[in-house]
Amino acid sequence: MPSITRRRPSNPDGRAAVEARVLAATERLLQQGARFTDLGVQRIAAEAGVARSTFYTHFRDKSELLMRLAGTMRESAFGRTGEWHPGDPRDPLAVLTEIFADVIRIYRTYAPVLAAISEVAAYDEVVREYWATGLEQFVTRTAQALRAEQEAGRTPAGMHAETASRLIVIGGDRFLAEHVSATSADPETDAAAARELAATWWYGVYRRPA
Repeated sequence: MPSITRRRPSNPDGRAAVEARVLAATERLLQQGARFTDLGVQRIAAEAGVARSTFYTHFRDKSELLMRLAGTMRESAFGRTGEWHPGDPRDPLAVLTEIFADVIRIYRTYAPVLAAISEVAAYDEVVREYWATGLEQFVTRTAQALRAEQEAGRTPAGMHAETASRLIVIGGDRFLAEHVSATSADPETDAAAARELAATWWYGVYRRPA
């Protein structure tokens, strides 16, 4: 039986350039107000300046395209948050506040992608599981950091690290998604959101009173 695996272009640089054009074209269309569900492959390909057949050479389907867009956003946001450590010799709360301010800027940039994820995850299990898996990885990493703080005696031993981690990671993600969709790009609003989220992590979990 012949293989049905998609044939990959021999030029990796050319492949990357085409994929970047398709991803950028999709972002533009979402920024312009298009709903992801309503976007046809033909329209995306036309916006990117490639043939419809070329799209399918690089992406299995629209779900894979959306997950690639979401992956870029997630790596940026989670990577930035992962730079923080509660034992930072500088003011840990101030550093965390600065990091969350950056994360809010990332969420704003990718707000249309977040809306598309929410839209598609309602009916596409693959997309839903993809996003949930990323959050669970961050939950696990945060729980490990909390247990290390407990072992060092800086976080109360009675705190349930896994539950607290799920609360601040999943709750924080939903808060930020709602924040960037419900408010304009108001620096004062974003600064307040960063401060409150950082304080919730710091005083509510990492340095919770015994």
